[in-house]
Amino acid sequence: MRPNTLKSTLMSLVAIKRTVCIEGPPGGGKTTIVQDVATDMGLNYIEMHLPTMLVEDFGIPVIDGPSLRYKIPDWYPAKGSRHDDGRGGVLCFDDRNQAGSDIQKVLANICQARTLHGVPMADGWSVISTGNRMADRAGANRVLSHLRNRETVIELETHLDDSTQWMIDNNVKPEVIAFLRFRTGLLHDFDPQRESNPTPRSWVEGVSAILGAVPSEAEYECFKGAVGEGAAAEFVGFLRIFRKLPNPDAILINPDSADVPSDPATLYALSGSLAERASEGNMDRLCTYIGRMPPEFSVLTMSYACRKKPILASTQAFTQWAVKHQDVLF
Repeated sequence: MRPNTLKSTLMSLVAIKRTVCIEGPPGGGKTTIVQDVATDMGLNYIEMHLPTMLVEDFGIPVIDGPSLRYKIPDWYPAKGSRHDDGRGGVLCFDDRNQAGSDIQKVLANICQARTLHGVPMADGWSVISTGNRMADRAGANRVLSHLRNRETVIELETHLDDSTQWMIDNNVKPEVIAFLRFRTGLLHDFDPQRESNPTPRSWVEGVSAILGAVPSEAEYECFKGAVGEGAAAEFVGFLRIFRKLPNPDAILINPDSADVPSDPATLYALSGSLAERASEGNMDRLCTYIGRMPPEFSVLTMSYACRKKPILASTQAFTQWAVKHQDVLF
C-alpha cells in the first residue's frame, strides 16, 4: 500500500481502534507515517522500541498483602493515568518483529484485551506496530500466530510521488528530490545482501542532511556510507551537473532567450532548480521558459513547483500554461 493511501487507511482504523501492524523493508518511513497520523488527528503519541525492552518493562510483580499485583510502567496509557486526558492516542511499538516471543505474548494481550496485567487502556487509544520482514534480514523473528491473528497487517510500498511530497513538505534539499525524479529506481532499492542501501530514510538523513555540511571532496565517501557505492556515484555525478547549471535567476530574467538544455539529466536538475525558485511574482516568466522545454519536463517543473507552493496553481499564468499543456497533463 502506497504511503498516502496507508495514511488515510490508518486514520480510519485508528478511529475504530483496530490494531494494525505495518511491515516493509528498512527505511521506508513506516514509523514516520504513524507519527504523522497521530499529529494530523490531534492524538497523543507514545513510541516504544520493542527490541530493547524486557518483559519487566511491561510491569513488575509486587507483593500487596496476601496477594500479588503488578506495578504498571508509567509509559502505559492506563485509565486514570496522566495519559488519560480525553484526547486519545496512538501507542506505537517500533520494530515489533525483532522482539522475542516473551515480549510478543505480552503485546498480544494489549492488542486484544486492551489491558496490561488486568489494567485497562484509556479510552480512545489505539495500538500500531511497525516491523521488517524476515526476508529483509533485519533481525526479524517469526511472529506468534495468535498475535498475528489479532491485528491487521499492511505492507508499505514506497511511492515516488508520495515520497516527493513528503520531502518537499519537510525541506529536503532540491538536489536530492530532482535526482530521485531522474533515477526513480534508487528511491528505495533495498537489497539485504548489500552493506548500505538507498532508502527514503538514507536519502533524507544520510544525504540531504549532510549536503553542504561536509567538504565537497568528502561528499562521495559520506554518501557512499549512507546509500551505497553505486547510488552515491550517480548522485555525485548528478551534483556536478546541478552545480554547473545556468543561474536559474538569470533564466527567469530572460526566459525567452535563455538556452534550453537537451540532456535529460541536465533537464531534471534544471527542473528542480527552477521549481525551487518559483513564486507568484515570477510565475509568468517561469511559464514562458518551461514552455520551451520538452513537454514532460515542463509538466515536471510545474508539478514540483505547485507541490511546494500550492498557491501557484491559482495564478493566471498557471491557468494559461495548463490550457496549453492539457494533452500532457490529462
